[in-house]
Amino acid sequence: MKKRTALYAALICTIMTGCSLKSPVSETVTEPESTAETESMEIPQTPAETTVPPTIEEFPHEVDDPTAKPPEQKFEEGCRILLASDIHYLSRGLTDFGDGFKYKLEHGDGKVVNYIWEITDAFIEAVKKEEPDLVILSGDLTLNGERDSHLDFARKLKEIEDAGIPVIVIPGNHDINNTAAAQFTGAQALGTAHIGPEDFAEIYQDFGYDEAVSRDSASLSYVYQIDDYNRALMLDTCQYAPYNQVGGMIQEETYDWIEDQMEDAWDLGMNVIPVGHHNLLDESEVYVEDCTIEHSEQLIDQLDSWDVPLFLSGHLHVQHFMREDEDYGIYEIVTSSLATPPCQYGMLDYGDDGSFKYHTVPLDMEAWAKEQGSTDKNLLNFKAYSEEFLNRVFYNQAQDEFERMNNFDGLTKRQKDQMAKVYAEINSACYAGKAVEIKDKATEKAGYRLWGENGYPSILSQYLESIVRDATKDYNSLEVK
Repeated sequence: MKKRTALYAALICTIMTGCSLKSPVSETVTEPESTAETESMEIPQTPAETTVPPTIEEFPHEVDDPTAKPPEQKFEEGCRILLASDIHYLSRGLTDFGDGFKYKLEHGDGKVVNYIWEITDAFIEAVKKEEPDLVILSGDLTLNGERDSHLDFARKLKEIEDAGIPVIVIPGNHDINNTAAAQFTGAQALGTAHIGPEDFAEIYQDFGYDEAVSRDSASLSYVYQIDDYNRALMLDTCQYAPYNQVGGMIQEETYDWIEDQMEDAWDLGMNVIPVGHHNLLDESEVYVEDCTIEHSEQLIDQLDSWDVPLFLSGHLHVQHFMREDEDYGIYEIVTSSLATPPCQYGMLDYGDDGSFKYHTVPLDMEAWAKEQGSTDKNLLNFKAYSEEFLNRVFYNQAQDEFERMNNFDGLTKRQKDQMAKVYAEINSACYAGKAVEIKDKATEKAGYRLWGENGYPSILSQYLESIVRDATKDYNSLEVK
């Protein structure tokens, strides 16, 4: 991490006046204050339920296949981090795959929750194959914060750590004090147990919290030592007290703690890689209030003052990146939801000099299914199945909007069908970070013109326009030297 200009000046003044520098901040772990006694939630080390797929054998190592592509080389000096976000794991015991669950799928936001167990298992195998130095999960670990989902997912993460690969996590807005936690039975969604912040730190104690260099007393934020030169600043951006909220913010006390951690890292010659669930920059033009950290300019200024080059986040479910300004300032990379097609994760090579290289990797669900001997046609043809699924969900979103708003009443069924199809096409490409590839042809279609003529004041119409404006590049790779 580069020194701040102000600190350079202070150092020069100190040398000139003969004063001694203050001692470095010691590496201490500050436990958050507990507001209530919580039930012990030790993760039972028991065999998986009979409904859980059997243990997965590793993919054959690439060197055994003469036609296989050689593994990509890491930076000579630095660390390789595997990033995944918004997995939204659901315990198998919380659904009977009935009508209530099916409606949630078809009228949701595109998460393939009906195959989340297979996606998670394929992800675990992909992690083992990648052999990163660290796995970072940037929140929304569960569908809606169900206690059973957290416990089951933590057991899954242990499989990665048992392979010698460390995993660290932070909460997302779905994970804590979420009264939407439910068990799907028949046509109903019945309430089920959710967790509080103390429970989260206990359940995931082996995935960052017990290994932290420092913990913030005002939130679930902490610092994790990646290697001799790099630290992860894991920021809890969620609002869950006294009740759960979608949007993100950082406590004022946490800003003081962040400054202490930045000073400590600088004193020790460390780079700092900040990670949050919510977005630092206005990655979405339309959904700013729910996606961007409230008063994020305070955090931007703080990180800029230390010349931090990169911020990592999720929440948006869309693959995206941007820079604070076209020519200067911090970059932010948003890794899309692992649960949403194309079901991908990110690979980040971070150099000790602050340079970085990022690209996405879609899960190869079809290869995984063949390895498992699966006979499920959807898994064996997952790319086609998941693309069709996502298009159908977004088509339903548009049709639901037509029913809610009377400004669409004068349109014919055929016109609404055209509009819904082009909305689904553009939004699906946007989620993959590839809207630039289909923008020109899609905007020539009658359905797109109908949105422009009849869409206002629909939020979907504004969202569609913002996607097209933003579709200037492929958002799946970025390199900054």
